[in-house]
Amino acid sequence: MINEQIRDREVRLIGQDGEQLGIMSAREAQKIALEAELDLVKIAPTAKPPVCKIIDYGKYKYEQTRKEKEAKKKQKTVDVKEVRLSPNIDTNDLNTKVNNAKKFIQKGNKVKVTLRFRGREMAHVQQSKHILDDFAEHLKDIAVVEKPAKMEGRSMSMVLTERR
Repeated sequence: MINEQIRDREVRLIGQDGEQLGIMSAREAQKIALEAELDLVKIAPTAKPPVCKIIDYGKYKYEQTRKEKEAKKKQKTVDVKEVRLSPNIDTNDLNTKVNNAKKFIQKGNKVKVTLRFRGREMAHVQQSKHILDDFAEHLKDIAVVEKPAKMEGRSMSMVLTERR
């Protein structure tokens, strides 16, 4: 809230230099802000009494958006890449999938390893769990299991993430 939007009876006022000007009525604080040709901005509405500061609101908003942009630049997005396997996968095919997952993990992404079951393969779900365990074993030097193997409908999946 800024200027006339502030409807509180009393406010704690902070000057433009950061010094405390004390507790006063909102109208007095508004007059002081007008004399300084600046805005009265409520910065702590939940405090008793609410805290208001005399600042240039346009400059304040600009700095806020700039700080948010800087924080966004420093953020690192992590994608979840998926590697699909079948219960009757051969060792060479498994090694190829492991190498792909290794590349994903080294780039900083998480890898979701999904074992898809079709038709009669659903009868042998527990015997196929070792495939996911082998997959995790191949990547144990660079990755850790974030979410262990779990059945979800017709597929069993686990999530691997980079070892720190």
